[in-house]
Amino acid sequence: MPEQLKSHEVNSQTDPSTAKQYDTETDKVTQITDFFSLADNKKIGILNTYRNGVGPVGRSMAVARRNGPDFLFLSNNHSKKFSDLESNKEVQITFQDSKTQDWISISGTATTTSNSDPRIKEVWSRAAAVWFGDLGDGKHDGSPDDPRMTLIEVKSKYVAYYKTTVGMLGFAKEMAGAAITGGVANTGVLRELNEQDLEKARSMK
Repeated sequence: MPEQLKSHEVNSQTDPSTAKQYDTETDKVTQITDFFSLADNKKIGILNTYRNGVGPVGRSMAVARRNGPDFLFLSNNHSKKFSDLESNKEVQITFQDSKTQDWISISGTATTTSNSDPRIKEVWSRAAAVWFGDLGDGKHDGSPDDPRMTLIEVKSKYVAYYKTTVGMLGFAKEMAGAAITGGVANTGVLRELNEQDLEKARSMK
């Protein structure tokens, strides 16, 4: 049911939807497990780097592998994101599910690897190769040995995510109820994982 605002909350300088849906009860192991599950169901995210003179720059990227709370992306080292990372290692990854309204925001630092990294062969696929193309020179052919093939590894420092706890009908009822009553729609839980939580997550995989 929609959560009603109390008079003291109106002037509390807080976001009502955040205050009402922030999860302080669920244990961290469950929160981490739910984070892994949500991330594994969202194969495409937006990887944001920071470009001098511009600010955040995002692009759609397929996750090559999740290692605990950290993520691998297979990428073309000719792209501008690599020059972005040379000057600023801070990145953000976001995922959004338009059907469930679940979302994830991950802040972290990125490192890149050389083409000799053996993990490239482990995560490479023909589907990935189509984004590289074959130049016909016997070298730049979209294979795992293509020198353009590079990994971006993001180590998470902070994670926030929203897990919807109602179905589509329940979501609509919450929205309608809040509009009628003046309450705050209560459709799920908002959670945060800090660096200490994420170190624990690395031991869970």
